[in-house]
Amino acid sequence: MAVSKRAALLGALIAIAVAAAPAEAAHARRAHSRAARHGPSVSAALLALKSSGALSTTAYTSDYGAYVSAKRALGRLRGTRRTELGAVLDNVRAIAAAGGFIPSRLPALFLTLQRNRQWWTHEPLIRGGERVSFPPSKLVWQYYPGQGIEIQWLGTFGAANGYYLAGNENSNLRQLLGEVLALATERAGGLAWEYLFKFDGGVPPWTSGLSQGTALQVLARAWSRFKEAPLLSAAQRALSVFTVRPPTGVRVKTPAGAYYAEYTYAPRDMIINGFIQAVVGLYDYASITRDPAGLALFEAGDAEARVEVPRYDTGAWSLYDQFSESNLNYHELLTEFLQHLCTRTMKGPPFTPTPPAPAPESPPPAGPGGGTSAPPGGAAPASPAANTSTSAVAPIAGDAIYCTTAQRFSADLHTPPVVALLSKRLRGGVRAGVRVSLSKVSTVRLTVRQGTRVVWRNGAIVERGKPRLLWPTPAKGGTFTATVTATDPAGNFSTASGTIAVAHR
Repeated sequence: MAVSKRAALLGALIAIAVAAAPAEAAHARRAHSRAARHGPSVSAALLALKSSGALSTTAYTSDYGAYVSAKRALGRLRGTRRTELGAVLDNVRAIAAAGGFIPSRLPALFLTLQRNRQWWTHEPLIRGGERVSFPPSKLVWQYYPGQGIEIQWLGTFGAANGYYLAGNENSNLRQLLGEVLALATERAGGLAWEYLFKFDGGVPPWTSGLSQGTALQVLARAWSRFKEAPLLSAAQRALSVFTVRPPTGVRVKTPAGAYYAEYTYAPRDMIINGFIQAVVGLYDYASITRDPAGLALFEAGDAEARVEVPRYDTGAWSLYDQFSESNLNYHELLTEFLQHLCTRTMKGPPFTPTPPAPAPESPPPAGPGGGTSAPPGGAAPASPAANTSTSAVAPIAGDAIYCTTAQRFSADLHTPPVVALLSKRLRGGVRAGVRVSLSKVSTVRLTVRQGTRVVWRNGAIVERGKPRLLWPTPAKGGTFTATVTATDPAGNFSTASGTIAVAHR
């Protein structure tokens, strides 16, 4: 199935790990490992569910059969095929041992096991990150080396959005959302679409504010088109993840409002592009459904986003998280997400809640029995918003934060990096660092000449600041010309040069 560049880039957000796992992920990984050693087996966990009546005989037979078939297939495999199917089996066992076998999780879990048995026993080896499908199913799967083929929920919801926006793909949209709803898991008091594999130090099952926000967006859009109650119900229940703190949900309370985490196992990883897309999803959900709960969640995220967005603007490029700059794909996606928030918030809030009727200035007249009179037709129904308070947040000015930051990030795509040579004197006979000044992440190359002869070349991808590039200086010293070039992720180029005096050792 062909997907747009935007959908492919959006799906890639989950496909690349951040540099280091936080303490929360390491703790969860240790707990997961302990549970796997001491908890129930897959067979025992399935039998317990069947015996309690939580799992039908048909479902039990299907899931247990899938598990046995995968174990038998594993014994016939070697190399990469054995490694990948074995990893998926290990995840299933670990989830069972940790007490994670709940009825709503099993359809996605055992479908994943079945698909991996099918792929690794019959299909070709593929590259890491490659997307695959199993027609006639419309679900999007992705290969994560060392973890097998997994449902790529963000890519799946991206495909659903593509069907919606196409306008003439209603049958495909209906089919895909039917598959999606059948694989939702009870989580945080509502519904979530979980990732069932180890990722960046996190252990399954986990979910993401990014994918969950995109799910809200497409479910609300589909409901607006088809007016089918299960779509609206699923969207309403998917809100719950945004109301519960990690590791169950994604809500991280802040002084301004709330930050919605990219990974439930890593709430301190503040990945800005995922957060902004979650806020966009909440806006669209609230705008379409006019749900006061969705409005309150959007307003909390919007208030925090107004605080956070300026912190991720270096003046020359965007940051990916609190520590590192975005690569080109992430920079372009963040720019697009900010443009989406710009156009939405320029219009104002998703909707304006209907204020409650004012209290009467005097008691209503007494009825025949001495009580107050009921309104004609019996008691008035309670308003859905009666118990939901939302702050009156003024719409963001069109040029205040989202719009101007998106404009600057767009300009960054065409602005060359600013680079300068800072080192003027170095000692001879040492592994010296030639220091440069750099405005944004770039591929930097250093060329050192003595006269017309090139004596050293070096290069690296480095982030903004004052990085050093290695040069083993000659012991006898001398005067050298250093030329530095910088090429940013968008291909913009600049150069600088200067003279370095190397002292005799």
